Amino acid sequence: MPDARDATPYDALLLLSFGGPEGPDDVIPFLENVTRGRGIPKERLKEVGEHYFLFGGVSPINDQNRALLDALRKDFADHGLDLPVYWGNRNWAPYLTDTLREMVANGRRRVLVLATSAYASYSGCRQYRENLAESLAALEAEGLEPPRVDKLRHYFNHPGFLEPMIEGVLASLADLPEDVRDGAHLAFSTHSIPNASADTSGPVEEHGEGGAYVGQHLEVSRLIAEAVRERTGVDHPWQLVYQSRSGAPHIPWLEPDICDHLEERHEAAVPAVVIAPIGFVSDHMEVLYDLDTEAKAKAEELGLPMRRSATVGADPRFAAGIRDLVLERAAVERGQEVTPCALGALGADHNLCPVGCCPARAPKPAAAGVDSPYA
Repeated sequence: MPDARDATPYDALLLLSFGGPEGPDDVIPFLENVTRGRGIPKERLKEVGEHYFLFGGVSPINDQNRALLDALRKDFADHGLDLPVYWGNRNWAPYLTDTLREMVANGRRRVLVLATSAYASYSGCRQYRENLAESLAALEAEGLEPPRVDKLRHYFNHPGFLEPMIEGVLASLADLPEDVRDGAHLAFSTHSIPNASADTSGPVEEHGEGGAYVGQHLEVSRLIAEAVRERTGVDHPWQLVYQSRSGAPHIPWLEPDICDHLEERHEAAVPAVVIAPIGFVSDHMEVLYDLDTEAKAKAEELGLPMRRSATVGADPRFAAGIRDLVLERAAVERGQEVTPCALGALGADHNLCPVGCCPARAPKPAAAGVDSPYA
């Protein structure tokens, strides 16, 4: 690992996340922020809002980000890394533009960005970069000099992300009744996206059926399943499945849906299922509603024993992995030789998103890439 105390040239880390409502009055305004410009009627927003109202109108994501902030700050302090950590959201307070404005006021000039999305896709990477460009442009319009921002590489195959999920699957298997444990099926779940978005995810040379989005998730699924086999001696069958579809019915999205998959596994006489939400950093609303509510109800209806494994959340190993990525990128920026840490066959992902990587639905400036207007 590079010097654990040296993050130069960077003077701050920005945790960039999606955001979520923190009370019933926030729900509809939050959903309006998320869907702005898409022409979605308010009636549909109220329908989606019912998911949040089941949990008191509060998304768990903000508290989970606060816990991750605490974990990062503790890890950095424990390892002598003097790097302040800020937090900004795309769709709710603390808003990204406000946080960047605060960072400028504090004299921060070189900022590393940690997005709470581990994989390549438009919504998981490019859209975050577009939001960064919009916020930097807003600062410029106010007469402020925006900082330079760089985004940490995708961390789907970093051991700090993988190891907590491996242990989560092992714990879920151990929690199943002994008579169904060895025959349990592993369902690795992630957010469904339109097929067209998946096919164009990642660099242009990786475009094709499923693109980098599907390829990266398949690699994570394989790595976890292999680790489980090595540690238990049992080769559990597995499949990548999807959840949280939200698009128009006529547009093809990635399948199978998790609830359909549970029905198929039941019909195939699988004795139990462990659902591992590998596409999500923390237990936010998609996990609580689509898995812990809908998928759980489906499994109970089928009489199918089911467990849902933990996301990485604020696990200290994840925080340590982020420190490793920060120091790796800092060393690269200083021109040092670095051996990136990545498990599996895909290797470490790019530091700078190339032109044509996860293209926008409509052309928009995006920061932290080869074609960034804020290099």
